[in-house]
Amino acid sequence: MCLAVPGRIISIDASVPDLKMARVDFGGMIKDICVQWVEVSVGDYVLAHAGMAISIVDEERAKETLADFDAIARSLENPS
Repeated sequence: MCLAVPGRIISIDASVPDLKMARVDFGGMIKDICVQWVEVSVGDYVLAHAGMAISIVDEERAKETLADFDAIARSLENPS
């Protein structure tokens, strides 16, 4: 099973031919990922897997998923 994580595109770098990259905010963790095969704009939310955007995702759904990930992380830090 694979896990794709939602993130918000904060900048796009198309300076390298045939390899469009984007800086993406994954709930506070900023990573550079490949967006070559997905038509995206700054502010879009994408699902990323293995350093590549695989699709655009609805902002509300992305925020819900990031909140769920945050809740899981908090529960692992402070088990009750």
